[in-house]
Order: sequence, then C-alpha cells, then structure tokens
Amino acid sequence: MTAPPEIPGTGPVRCRADMVGGMADGDRRFGEEGGRLSYGSYLRIPEVLDQQVPISDPPAHDELLFITIHQVYELWFKLLLHELGDARDHMLAGEDYLPRLRLHRSHAIERVLVEQVDILETMTPQDFLAFRASLAPASGFQSVQFREIEFLSGAKDPAYVARLHDATPVEVERLRRRLAEPTLWDGLLTLLAKAGFDVATEKSRRQALVAVSRDRGAYGPLWDVAEALVEHDSMWARWRSRHVLMVERQIGRKSGTGGSTGAPYLHGRIGLRFYPELWDLRSAL
Repeated sequence: MTAPPEIPGTGPVRCRADMVGGMADGDRRFGEEGGRLSYGSYLRIPEVLDQQVPISDPPAHDELLFITIHQVYELWFKLLLHELGDARDHMLAGEDYLPRLRLHRSHAIERVLVEQVDILETMTPQDFLAFRASLAPASGFQSVQFREIEFLSGAKDPAYVARLHDATPVEVERLRRRLAEPTLWDGLLTLLAKAGFDVATEKSRRQALVAVSRDRGAYGPLWDVAEALVEHDSMWARWRSRHVLMVERQIGRKSGTGGSTGAPYLHGRIGLRFYPELWDLRSAL
C-alpha cells in the first residue's frame, strides 16, 4: 500500500542541524541567536560617532559638517592607500589583472571625493567664518595620508616631511617609508620590462608605450593598466581643481589657517601630474 503524501507541517520534525545547513546549535554563527557580534560592535559605531567634537565657542552649527566631511575624507584616503598599494605590489610581482581591479575601485572612490565637495559647499562663507579662526594653525596641508597617496602615486616631495612640524613620529616614519618605496609608476615599468621592453631611458619608455598603444591586441592588459593610471592621475587633478574652487568660494584670497597662501598655493598644484610620460604619449600617437 502506497504511503499518503506528506502534508507540509505534519511530517516528522527535522533535526536542528538540518534546518541550519548542517551546523549544530552550538555552532550557529548567523542570526541574532548567535550573539557573537553586532553591527555596532563590528564597525565600532559608538567609537566612530564619538570622534566628531566641535571646539567653537559659542557653538557654530556648521562645524559638525566641516569635521565630518574631513574625517570621511581621511577614511577614504585610508582605503585608497590600501587599494593603490595592493595594485602597486601586484604590478611589481609582474601581474596585471588585480592591479586593474584595484585601480578601477580607486577611480570610483576618487569620484566620491570630488562629489563630497558639493556637500561642503552647502556651507556659506559666513557660516565658515563663524568657526574658522578656531582652526588655526590646523590645515588640510597637514594631512599625512593625502601626501602618502601623492608619494605612492609618484609625486614624491621630501621637503614636505621637513615642513610637517606637528606630525607624530609614526606619521613621519610612514612618509619616509613612502619616499623610499616603489611607486605605481615603478609598477608599470616592471610590467613593461616583463613584456620585453627597454625602460632604462625616457626615450626607450616612449618607444615602449607607443608600441603598446599601437598593438592593443598583443598588449591589451598593459594598455589598460597604463590608462587606469592616467585615470587615477586625472581624478586627482579634478579633485585639486574642485577643491581650489571651493576654497575661493569660501575664503577668497585669504591665507590658509596653516599659514599657506591659500588659493594661490592650491592653484600652483593644479598642474601637477603623477605620470607626465603617459600624458606626453598622446602627442606621439
């Protein structure tokens, strides 16, 4: 005699291990009953939210905006150093796939950096002046991570380390290490050399890059890495340009809180390029 079909909900109760994908109760890791970790504890939300501490007296409404934006910038800088450093390391190892992934992610982050200026520009010059004087001598010029990104990208400036008087010993050591270590440009040269090109001189590098650009069927990954570096360079230039416009809109031609000339100094940085040889290549195509 054939057994009647089982009616859902009336059959034998399955063991707990079956219901949780083979894990016994004591090994349950997902779901609130696990109780091992929470959203707040994993991300350390209480500690993060405790770091925005305005100092103006009387309190200025927009100081919280100013602090939050710049702390978020530093978090993005930290991630960029993580991604760009990994791209560089894989290129030095002769790989070209992961560097492209890391650089493309970096481009997405850099677009966010540019767009965040829109939020900062919702602050009027009058609102900024309500607390600007209390910031001196602090300045964005003192951002160690920002300078680390420039050094890692290829724009190394040893004089900056000497000018950074308020940096901690750990920060100074980080910058000195960045000055001594290979750059993203060195990573690209490693890939070119691996492909059989002479990279000893600027002329030989130009010939190598022209050859790569004219045979993308053979050198497609190499071309993609080179273009990803140009995009990184371009995005950083866009951020500098956007930043100087914001500064002029907020304080005009006043000196910076850290003692720099302010907007004139920032204007002088707009033309900086990490990879001038990749930009010059366009003239040879």
